[in-house]
Amino acid sequence: MKIAVGSRNPVKVKAVENVFSRLYGIVDVEGVAARSGVPAQPFGEETVAGAVNRAKNAFALEKFDYGVGIEAGLFEVGDMMIDLQYCAIYDGSWVTLGCGSGFQYPSIVLDEVISGKEVGDVMSAVSGIENLGEKEGAIGFLSRGMLTRMRLTEQSVFMALIPRLNPHLYGH
Repeated sequence: MKIAVGSRNPVKVKAVENVFSRLYGIVDVEGVAARSGVPAQPFGEETVAGAVNRAKNAFALEKFDYGVGIEAGLFEVGDMMIDLQYCAIYDGSWVTLGCGSGFQYPSIVLDEVISGKEVGDVMSAVSGIENLGEKEGAIGFLSRGMLTRMRLTEQSVFMALIPRLNPHLYGH
């Protein structure tokens, strides 16, 4: 099974490999540059659209069984902003979606993000960890290592695979 991940971020690629290999055995996973078609810092539904676009654009290379897109964005819930990471999986005809656990950012981060900066850049500055998003991620820093970006990304990938594990229940 050949899988294209619409990102070259090593955390995203490894998370897809981890989940797919647990479920399907040996897999060949490759990170590819794939456009999201949404702003670098998506908000709300832009996040889902970005994941779907990345999955479809990765799959479009026509040498893969699946294209996987992963996108994190901020969702307004009441007077809070919740970070949610979405995963879309595309096989040429069917898109399945899933998301990982959501969490709040401190206001010091949100103020910067709302003024136009990306969460990853702000969190690297706040944490003092360069390229935080390619390591434990903001969630790793904020949760004191209890949940890493790898595990959070694996959640979203696994949730997007749920319909594929039960296609008869989803009309496929």
